[in-house]
Amino acid sequence: MPEATRASLDADVVVLLPALRNFARRFVSSPTDVDDLAQETISKVLRHSEKFTPGTSLKSWAFTIMRNTYMTEYKRRKRLQVRANSDALFEIPTECSQQKCVYAAEVGKALGQLPKHQRDALLMIVEGVSYEAAAKHCGCEVGTIKSRVSRARTTLVGILGEDSIHAAASIH
Repeated sequence: MPEATRASLDADVVVLLPALRNFARRFVSSPTDVDDLAQETISKVLRHSEKFTPGTSLKSWAFTIMRNTYMTEYKRRKRLQVRANSDALFEIPTECSQQKCVYAAEVGKALGQLPKHQRDALLMIVEGVSYEAAAKHCGCEVGTIKSRVSRARTTLVGILGEDSIHAAASIH
């Protein structure tokens, strides 16, 4: 982007700031969140300024960026982190029935009852880490990780009072 065009875009973004702040209030209510959303939007506008087509509406482009930024953050926040302890965590959707939330809390508590080496192995595999990478991380053989995961699953089934691994893995 030519330097003169870049300077003009920078000046236009400064002029847009009040409109961006007003538009941000449609998404968030806290003044701090309004400022954060406007700042993130301006940062993205300036960072991706080469994608802006001169002659089109900068305001519309910036508003679209703000809406997309908010929606991405909203989707991320729809997840709730449930901690069994300081080094074990998994995520569940927050939009769940009371029964599902209670069951998820029970699973979190059950995870806390597992021996640390089993819990760590299970959570790594659940998070998508390969058995090989988990074994390397734990400093043991792949077969040891598989054994720990199997024992952890079996123990969780018992703690949760389920009939099978599949029953324990599905939130009713």
